[in-house]
Amino acid sequence: GNVSHELKTPIFNIQGYVETLIEGALYDKSVNKKYLKRTSKSVDRLIYIIRDLESIAQLESEELSLEITEWKLKTLISEIVEQFEIKAKKKKIKLIHDKKSTNIYVKADKGKIGQVLSNLISNSIKYGKHGGVTKIGCHQNNKKCTVFVNDNGIGIADKNIKRLFERFYRVDKSRSRDQGGTGLGLAIVKHIIEAHNQHITVKSNIEKGTEFSFSLKCV
Repeated sequence: GNVSHELKTPIFNIQGYVETLIEGALYDKSVNKKYLKRTSKSVDRLIYIIRDLESIAQLESEELSLEITEWKLKTLISEIVEQFEIKAKKKKIKLIHDKKSTNIYVKADKGKIGQVLSNLISNSIKYGKHGGVTKIGCHQNNKKCTVFVNDNGIGIADKNIKRLFERFYRVDKSRSRDQGGTGLGLAIVKHIIEAHNQHITVKSNIEKGTEFSFSLKCV
């Protein structure tokens, strides 16, 4: 039911724009490009949903094979922070990467951990306050380290924290759907971290902010 609901919106949007173009809007220079751009945006949304569905299906069927290598945490975080700079700027959110704390080597699947970090940073911007701050850093402890992403955003109520990592669960359904999430991101994040035999936790206070943290093996 959730899957069909997620797919219906972009499909109906595409159908509406294409039908309008066929009925004559294609020759109207004031709207044709605008409708084609909107159609393209809905196609991107479909691809995004399907990609997440494929990821969760693979993770839940335990077909996930990890490519464990040693790599520098600081480099990966810097790359991902760079990717989100434009998105953060739009909301005047400052992305702070504590490079001193992340200047270590870890042993994990770099691509999959990149997916985890992208998801957590994207969420912190999406639900962050206008003019807020998102900080990414790391605490080291013997052979393990804890990577954290924290913000001073809207926060999450206690009653919702327990269900955050469920497939399709949304704290604010209408808001999240408008923001373009599939409701699968955190479920994917949890599966990836657990596939590494590590843990992910979340701490949050309404109107004060949220911190997601996950453990990794250090070299």
